[in-house]
Amino acid sequence: MSYYFSKIVDDNFEDAIERVTAHLADAGFGVLTTIDVSATLKKKIDVDFPRYTILGACNPGFAHKALLAENKIGTMLPCNVVVQETDDGKVEVSAVDPMASMMAIQNEALGGIASEVQAMLKNVIEGL
Repeated sequence: MSYYFSKIVDDNFEDAIERVTAHLADAGFGVLTTIDVSATLKKKIDVDFPRYTILGACNPGFAHKALLAENKIGTMLPCNVVVQETDDGKVEVSAVDPMASMMAIQNEALGGIASEVQAMLKNVIEGL
């Protein structure tokens, strides 16, 4: 089982981040964090790295349900969505597969929640 799903998009990097953020919002997700991995690596260890941004997406309703079912699930939240520049200059958008994440937790109550969030994130990626 893959732990993510992804798609190459026709946008430039900045436009891809804006479009992904808008699609996430349309699906009920907010972006809580934006991590510019490239800039961080350059600043902290002086490494040049292709453009790579992590968007920490959260759907409050599903996060609440998951926290009620498993109070340590916050260690796996928010759902990360990555926008990255590929070696050939294209832009790829990837999202974590929450079903893969939940396999590590032996709590049946999370299965349905993860399944619903998985479908929502897949729709976001496929809709780009």
